[in-house]
Amino acid sequence: MTRTITVGLDGSPESLAAAEWAAHEAFLRDLPLRLVNAADWQPAVYVSTALGAPLPPGDLRQDWSARLLDEARARLARRHPELRVESQELTGQPVTALLRAAEESELLVLGSRGLGRIAGFLIGSFSQAVLARSERPVVVVRPGVHGEDPAERPAERPGERSTGDGAGAAAAREIVLGLDLEKPGDEVIAYAFAAAARSGAPLRVVHGWTVPPYLYGGDLMPDVRDDLAARAPQELSAVLRPWREKFPDVEVRAQAVIGGAGSHLIEASGGAALVVVGRRIRRSAVGTHIGPVVQALLHHAAAPVAVVPHE
Repeated sequence: MTRTITVGLDGSPESLAAAEWAAHEAFLRDLPLRLVNAADWQPAVYVSTALGAPLPPGDLRQDWSARLLDEARARLARRHPELRVESQELTGQPVTALLRAAEESELLVLGSRGLGRIAGFLIGSFSQAVLARSERPVVVVRPGVHGEDPAERPAERPGERSTGDGAGAAAAREIVLGLDLEKPGDEVIAYAFAAAARSGAPLRVVHGWTVPPYLYGGDLMPDVRDDLAARAPQELSAVLRPWREKFPDVEVRAQAVIGGAGSHLIEASGGAALVVVGRRIRRSAVGTHIGPVVQALLHHAAAPVAVVPHE
C-alpha cells in the first residue's frame, strides 16, 4: 500500500489544524494525505456524552462522519490543489483503529488542545494509548501556535521558502531534537535531520544531563563534576558526527545542558517549527506509559511535537 500522511479528524478546531499541518507535511514529502474518522467514534460536537449523555443514533453519526470528511477533503483540495487527498471511514474502537491506520502511514497526525487534553475522540487515556503503542511516528498539533491560524495561511509548495509571516516563517524556524545519549535511537535522529533538510531549517539538538546525587555538595569531587561537564558536549558531538556527514546542508546547533531535557525543550519550542523526541517501544499488553519528557511537551510545548518510536 502507498504510504500516506494520515490525520485523525473529529470536527474540532484542533483536528482541523492538524489536517492543515499534515497537508503541508504531505506536500514536503510528496505523499498523499489521508483523512480518517468513523461513525463509531465520539465526535467533538457530542463530547458531553463523556459525562453520561446518550450518543445520537448510529445513522446520524455516520452521516456526520461522512459530511465531516467530505467538507475537510474539499477544503484542503481547494487550498492545496496539487495534493492528493483521500478520506476513509474507519470502524472499531478509536485506539485500535488509529493504530491500524498508523501502520499503513509514514506519519499519524493528531490535534491537541494542549495542557494534556487531546481533542475530541482522543480525550484522556485514548491519546496516551495511541502514543504509547504506535510503532510509527505521531505528531501532535495545536491550532494557533506562534499566533498563527493554520486555516488562514497561504498554501506553500514544496521547496518554497518565504521570509514573511505564516507558513513561510514556520519553515525558517528551527527543528528541535531532544536527544538522550544513553539510548539515542537512530530513527529519532534520522527523523529530525530529514525534517530539517526538507524545510531548510536549522536543527537544534538538546541533550540534558544531570550530576549524580553523590557529587552534589560544594567541594565534593569537583574534578569529577568538571569532567562530566566537559564530556557531555564531546559525547553529543560524537553521536551527531555521522549524521552531519549524511546531511551536510543541515545547520546543526548542539547543546548539552544541565538538568532534565523537558524544561529546556519546552523553552526551545517557543521559537521552533517542530520538536522531535523519541519513545522506547514497549510491547506490553497493558499500560500507556509515554515518559515524562513526552508528557511535559504534550502539556506545554508551543510547537507541534513529533514522537518517534524506537527500539
